Amino acid sequence: MADFRHQTERLLLRDWRQEDWAPFWEGTNTPAVMRWLGGVLDGKGREATQERLISYAREHGHTFWAVERKEDNAVLGFCGLKRCTSKGGPIGAMEAGWRLREDAWGRGYAKEAAVASLNLAFGQFGAEEVIALTVEGNAASRGLMERLGMRRREERDFVEQHWSGEDRPAIVYAITRHEWDQVDG
Repeated sequence: MADFRHQTERLLLRDWRQEDWAPFWEGTNTPAVMRWLGGVLDGKGREATQERLISYAREHGHTFWAVERKEDNAVLGFCGLKRCTSKGGPIGAMEAGWRLREDAWGRGYAKEAAVASLNLAFGQFGAEEVIALTVEGNAASRGLMERLGMRRREERDFVEQHWSGEDRPAIVYAITRHEWDQVDG
């Protein structure tokens, strides 16, 4: 499998390198970033996440890729595509997701990377629909989904087994290929 690389104006979405993990975890495994994602991960949780991200790329040709800022080569987090594997959720659906470190919030990086990911989903990877998951309290993530043209799909909500407490009801947003063609990303 060839190395995946996709450039946007300010970012590079790419396959993970071993040297990415330390700065990724330092920047994203914080109480603020992980607030809506089940909390800060211990060593076993980090290792399991890394293996899942690598396995998605190996099995499907796409993953939540490392997001590198071109200006300084800093790893800002991840963004990309995977197949939904959440018990009770829309198993197998193409899922877009993102997680950026706090100092990257509010600068348009998540939208820039998500637009690129959706273009790839509907173009290179042939998706007919892409979903995104969040929780009710995560207003920033919900807002981005709405700015991307995604629609809330309450009938597809489910209890996410990996999240805890009030964060367990996963809410689903979705966009079809036709709807994406109408969006001015």
